[in-house]
Amino acid sequence: MFSYHFQCEEQIPSPALIYYRDLIEANTAEAIRIAGDAGRMWPHVKTHKMRQMIQMQMDMGIRRFKCATIAEMHLAAECGAEHILWAYPVIGPCVPQFLSLIPQYPNRTFYALEDDPDALRALSNAAATRGLCVNVLLDVNVGMNRTGIAPEAAEDFYRAAESLPGVRLLGLHCYDGQIHDPVFDDRLRHAAQTVNAAGEIRQCLLQKGFDAEILILGGTPTFPCHAGVADAFLSPGTIFVSDAGYHSAYPDIGVTPAAAILTRVVSHPADGLFTLDCGYKALSADPNPRGVLVGFEDKCKPVLSSEEHWVFEMSPDYRDQRPPIGSVQYVIPTHVCPTTYLYDAAYVCSQGRLVDIWKVAARDRVGSVTLDEVLAYHG
Repeated sequence: MFSYHFQCEEQIPSPALIYYRDLIEANTAEAIRIAGDAGRMWPHVKTHKMRQMIQMQMDMGIRRFKCATIAEMHLAAECGAEHILWAYPVIGPCVPQFLSLIPQYPNRTFYALEDDPDALRALSNAAATRGLCVNVLLDVNVGMNRTGIAPEAAEDFYRAAESLPGVRLLGLHCYDGQIHDPVFDDRLRHAAQTVNAAGEIRQCLLQKGFDAEILILGGTPTFPCHAGVADAFLSPGTIFVSDAGYHSAYPDIGVTPAAAILTRVVSHPADGLFTLDCGYKALSADPNPRGVLVGFEDKCKPVLSSEEHWVFEMSPDYRDQRPPIGSVQYVIPTHVCPTTYLYDAAYVCSQGRLVDIWKVAARDRVGSVTLDEVLAYHG
């Protein structure tokens, strides 16, 4: 079993976010192996939001990145990513923010994601006014019901876009995040529904002369299921860092959690209890359980969490193994993406040593926005 301890850990203030570079590199190599080619990868930046992660993946041959925020778009562009998709509906003040990227980074290719005709018209008008032509992917709802257009409405959307200046539809984005089958064969069978729906839409569009060359499929759980679709791009996100949630649910993917929260025991408030300085301001509170306490998986259970504290109770058979006050412990987050977002930076380890600090550079959603810019948008 991998040891998350490292030299000099006693000098790190807790709680702290730790990334393990060797594991991240191995996880990325495994994802590329599953895909068959780094050129097929269109990974998400949202999990880490870090410059060094993007640069590492580019060094391994990945050239396309997907982003959730404008700040992530800027970061990917500054790192030299060749193709950058904003995988979020471009609406409201997001429109001028997105369009400002195109002249700012002329050697990058940007893509917007849309699923609503009115939103597309607004983007079209704004782009045409600026003398720009925007690459757009149609977001298709393949069952998650979070965003996306109904598959049967895709052709009408394309047809309406033909008359709009300033936009150019280039393909489909199909995220099947609703598929959570732990058994790979079950997941493969359900993911085939995504492939079939996307394939039918795309084939229909191509036959009628529309440009639908780009097809992006899946997230971390389903991208191995889509690896056999030869002309599709694959879009995992969490796999590179991984977490306790995905590691437990999808062991077939074959990656190791590469992030942990360094925490300390701060109190023994009662018999059999111990408290970590790892509340929900240090570890995402959205899943239950919030994380896995390494080395104590079957020896204790969480009984209370608050902003700065997480209290555990030792199981009766292990009360004599309660960790001492001041001891360094490690928690593997169940959901690493919102956990990383809680920190300004991650301490980075390699081969049991602290080797770097990576800033969570795109932690702000939009970067700096001035009052004049806000007032200018509202006229």
